[in-house]
Amino acid sequence: MTDMIMEKKDLRIVFFGTPEFAVESLDALVSHGFNVVATVTMPDKVAGRGHKVIQSDVKRYSDEHGLLCLQPPKLKNPEWLEQLRSLRADLFIVIAFRMLPEAVWAMPPLGTFNLHASLLPKYRGAAPINHAVMNGDTVTGVTTFFLQHEIDTGDIIEQRECAILPEDNVGDVHDRLMHLGARMVLSTVEHILDGTVETRPQPVGEFTPAPKIFKETCRIDWILPARCIHDFVRGLSPYPAAWTVMTDGRDKPSDLKIFTTRLTGRKVNAGTLPGTVSKEEKTLLVAAGDEWLEILELQPAGKRRMEAAAFLLGYDPVKMD
Repeated sequence: MTDMIMEKKDLRIVFFGTPEFAVESLDALVSHGFNVVATVTMPDKVAGRGHKVIQSDVKRYSDEHGLLCLQPPKLKNPEWLEQLRSLRADLFIVIAFRMLPEAVWAMPPLGTFNLHASLLPKYRGAAPINHAVMNGDTVTGVTTFFLQHEIDTGDIIEQRECAILPEDNVGDVHDRLMHLGARMVLSTVEHILDGTVETRPQPVGEFTPAPKIFKETCRIDWILPARCIHDFVRGLSPYPAAWTVMTDGRDKPSDLKIFTTRLTGRKVNAGTLPGTVSKEEKTLLVAAGDEWLEILELQPAGKRRMEAAAFLLGYDPVKMD
């Protein structure tokens, strides 16, 4: 870098984030000598019968590395805004955090940029990686952009592509984008630091939504073609996982999570209803709208995740709904 407007140690950064995906970029900044004066993450939660305190990944990292970590319950609280302002930050970086009010993102003189796990304007929203895999895409990527009023609509700074391989699940793609994104965050900060950052607006009206995923939207529709169901399962594995309702020959219907499937290319005979189960030796097949889909890994309610062969030793499925 040449003609820097300031040294790394003088650039005061506040980092906003919550999950592991954000920690990779935070660690890259810290490891490369950038001055992260504070992190901002979600408040701790208390869960379970033992009232265990659950901290975000960013909070744990901050504690381990001696970083000041702020956990405001409300982002528009005047006292919190004054505390944030007192940090005299030059730049805010946001990765996998909640939507910021303008009073926050407009505060630093060098702006606020976000790392988003898609090639914007494609997949604006809370679950871009899931939707890319669920839709059978073969390419995705990461984008850094400056925040503005509407979510995920700001001017693009940098983008980098990443392949989605045929058998990748969302966990595989998440990890690759996490590492790719961390490298691009460093690049973006360096361009901001040396005054060479360039941006371009997103195309008006051209976007693909990637809304938040809920349990009810993870249920498999066996009427769909096998390829669509296969991609749907990949896009939700390992978390939150696609699911179906299994009717067992010896028991009442129960929920069943499905993590891994395989396309067989075998057509379903006319008259075979979608969701019909076929058990061939240690193989579990389910009829989709056009072909048989093999189930490789699954998890019955209240049990551990297992391979289909182990599942068939204890269950006698006859139908999936």
